[in-house]
Amino acid sequence: MSDKQRVLILCTGNSARSQMAEGILRHIADETFEVESAGVEPSNLRPEAIEAMSEIGIDISAHRSKSVDEFIDQQFDYIITVCDNARESCPVFPGDARRIHWSFDDPAAVKGSDEERLSAFRTIRDQIFKRLERFVKEGH
Repeated sequence: MSDKQRVLILCTGNSARSQMAEGILRHIADETFEVESAGVEPSNLRPEAIEAMSEIGIDISAHRSKSVDEFIDQQFDYIITVCDNARESCPVFPGDARRIHWSFDDPAAVKGSDEERLSAFRTIRDQIFKRLERFVKEGH
């Protein structure tokens, strides 16, 4: 049995913010956490998220968008919602998981050129990275 704390990161589509957060937390604290991500309305992993993460040396290209229903009977130490819709739609999980909410803008909602959209993903990636570094450093 693992001594790692279990973390579930939720967003609406599990296509960008929660996927990037999963990749980042695994990258910076894999020895401490077992990390999963899911969506309340899963869609497809955004290519911009894959590219933005690749730029900082984290490969999420093998990730897939998962439904929160896949995890509903599992216990977690932390459930982190990274968008308001996920917080409002989050189901009840067994156990006494600590719920944390961080609201990040949806980079997939940005209109414009490919470069403008990728820039939005980079901005959110960096915001998530800083927040997760604090989460790990402050002992959760």
